Amino acid sequence: MVRVLAVALATAVAVGVAGSSAQEPAPKSEKKETKLTGTLVCAACALNETKTCVNALQVKGDGKAVVTYYLSDKGNREAFHGEVCGGGKLEGVTVYGTVGEKDGKKTIVPTKLEVPKKQ
Repeated sequence: MVRVLAVALATAVAVGVAGSSAQEPAPKSEKKETKLTGTLVCAACALNETKTCVNALQVKGDGKAVVTYYLSDKGNREAFHGEVCGGGKLEGVTVYGTVGEKDGKKTIVPTKLEVPKKQ
């Protein structure tokens, strides 16, 4: 009888330990800041991909493929947007931020944006 209780107690402890470790939250992965350099355009005016003005950075990927990243910023209220709205573009723009995806499109939440000075 004592032996049966000991086995039952050992089993309960083992299940309890396994259960408690399964309930611990997984460590959160930190999102890394990425640096992208390319051509800044208006997704509505230049690309005809959005109904409202959205800043988009086009980056050359493998070979000749171009990858478009939609900036999660203030859109047409950004100081630089006037230069890209209406079909204009700014080349050599570097955007630092966190890359993600929304509705099947690549996005970047910018933390810093460097626009080359006009010469």
